[in-house]
Amino acid sequence: MESLHPRVRLLWTGRTALSGLVLVALAVAADRLFVPVPMEFVVAGWVVLAALGAVHAVLAQRIWRFELQDDALFLVRGVVTRTDTSVPYVRVQHVDTTRGPVERTAGLASVVVYTAGSRGADITIPGLRPERATELRERLRDLAGESEATDAV
Repeated sequence: MESLHPRVRLLWTGRTALSGLVLVALAVAADRLFVPVPMEFVVAGWVVLAALGAVHAVLAQRIWRFELQDDALFLVRGVVTRTDTSVPYVRVQHVDTTRGPVERTAGLASVVVYTAGSRGADITIPGLRPERATELRERLRDLAGESEATDAV
């Protein structure tokens, strides 16, 4: 099974820290407009949130795995609730690679697998080197095409 690039931890930790800054901004606004809020508690809360986010990011990156099996893409992910997902290639509609500005800065990319069905109709594999994301996208596209040709519906 293949794991994600360790740099994905920086993205996930940064996302949590940014979310925490939004909460800090709300606390500052509440302090100015409604009720006094001790800024020491706000800063301490942000530090705790950022630290928990970093721990969660490390654990999530260690757990996140994927594998191209004979007939399906298999994924394992989740820190608190572990999720094992098997996506049959015959259900794959199309596959994209994405690189947002933050991912580009970190030198990473994601692969998005769109599947037939309504619940959880797409799967994202984050934290890949761009070359690996392109290879994976092409391989998944080929496997989906091969499975479609052999599908006996």
